[in-house]
Amino acid sequence: MNKVQSITCAATSNLTINIPDSEGSNIVLYFYPKDATPGCTTEGQDFRDNHKAFVDANAIVYGISKDTLAKHEKFKAKQEFPFELISDESGELCEAFGVWQLKKFMGREYMGIVRSTFIISPHGDILKSWDKVRVKGHVDEVLEAVQSL
Repeated sequence: MNKVQSITCAATSNLTINIPDSEGSNIVLYFYPKDATPGCTTEGQDFRDNHKAFVDANAIVYGISKDTLAKHEKFKAKQEFPFELISDESGELCEAFGVWQLKKFMGREYMGIVRSTFIISPHGDILKSWDKVRVKGHVDEVLEAVQSL
C-alpha cells in the first residue's frame, strides 16, 4: 500500500479520528499487539516522552490495537499518554495496513498484530513504514524521519 484511503476511526477521549489528517499534519500511526504488556507499554512511553518533538515536527501520533476503547482509556490514563489510542476491534485497519499476520511464539502459531509504524502525509501518502519493529530505539528513528520531512 502506497496511499491510504480516507478512514474514520473511534479513539480515546470519545474522539473520531480521520486518517489522513485534513488539517495538514503528518500522522504517525503505530500498531501494537496489546495494551499494558511490557513491549507495548515501553513503546507507548517512548512516544509519550517524545510527544512534544513530534508535535513540533507537525506530526500527530496515534497508537492502534484491537483492544476495546475502555481498555485503551485505562491504558492511556495509567501511562499518561498525551496522544489518542484507536480501537480496531473489527481488525479492518490491521488488515488494510497488512499488520495482521501469522506469528510464532514458543512453537505456537497464531494470528496477531505485527508491531509496525507508518508515517502518513496529509494527502494520504505513506511516506515511510517499519514492520516487525523492535521497541528499543524505534521511536527515535521515527522522530528523526518525521523531522527530516
